[in-house]
Amino acid sequence: MLSFVRSSVVVAGLAVTAVIGPAIAPARADDKVSMLTSWYAQAEHGGFYQAVATGIYKKYGLDVTIRMGGPQVNGMQILGAGQADFLMSYDFSVLKAIEQGVPAVTVATSFQSDLQGLMTHDDVKSLADLKGKTILVATAGRSNWWPWMKAKFGYTDDQTRAYTFNLQPFLADRNTAQQAYMSSEPFAAKQSGAKVNFFLFADDGYPPYGTTIVALQKTVKEKPDLVQRFVRASMEGWKSYLYGDPSPANALIKKDNPNMKDENIAYAIEQLRATKVLIGGDAATQGIGVMSDERWKATYDFMVKEKLLKPEVDLKQAYTLQFVKDLKIMP
Repeated sequence: MLSFVRSSVVVAGLAVTAVIGPAIAPARADDKVSMLTSWYAQAEHGGFYQAVATGIYKKYGLDVTIRMGGPQVNGMQILGAGQADFLMSYDFSVLKAIEQGVPAVTVATSFQSDLQGLMTHDDVKSLADLKGKTILVATAGRSNWWPWMKAKFGYTDDQTRAYTFNLQPFLADRNTAQQAYMSSEPFAAKQSGAKVNFFLFADDGYPPYGTTIVALQKTVKEKPDLVQRFVRASMEGWKSYLYGDPSPANALIKKDNPNMKDENIAYAIEQLRATKVLIGGDAATQGIGVMSDERWKATYDFMVKEKLLKPEVDLKQAYTLQFVKDLKIMP
């Protein structure tokens, strides 16, 4: 009897609809998207936060949640398990993931070069001046930029010591250099009174991109429209953050990472602008976010040559240009 009553209500409802006209369809809900960053919130992630804070993602029908990475977070594992839609990553990591069976693919890059480099005391004038110096290298660096340094400049493993993300060994010894991000460690060192120089690896030909956007191949195949909207909105976020008013994103960055101070953020933005990592290189003529086959091949060839990657890995699985080739978000 109860099922009959329900059916009658439904029929009656349909009859009323027929009399007064079709019902108004509800507004389509924004697509929920999660992005996992590579570290604690900072200015180097600012474009994504800006796209959230200023409603750029929402303009493209996206409800984006940004989750922070960190030293204990295995981002590629989380992406591979389907627990994040997009991952902030790095060319080396994607190629190694493919080697290990994770179907990851890079869909865009934030920066035309990696932000890694070497911080030295002010007596060093170039990366070629480090013979006889101690170089502090973190574990991860030994499988990406350090082999490149050895191949390019002839340095040896005997020169290295472990970098533990503590500046004191560097500050205490003028014969020591250390890995750094241009927008991070140099600021801290200068705050401690040290006179330092910073050398961006990319300026000497280090090929990887920086702060890339990575998805699963399944996502790219099944939801290309969502990927396109996310890429476009993210790049618009970056342009707004670095060349507009960054305060909306900065507020979210400090909310996620209370240890991040205004002066740190300001210094990082200054460095990102000065080095033109967002708008330089190919981005100057082809638009923000662009990548090229040539750059990817340079990274792949280096990794294979240095035995960091098996030659049977298919380079074409690591990236796609379909979402950036016609983006044309000009500086």
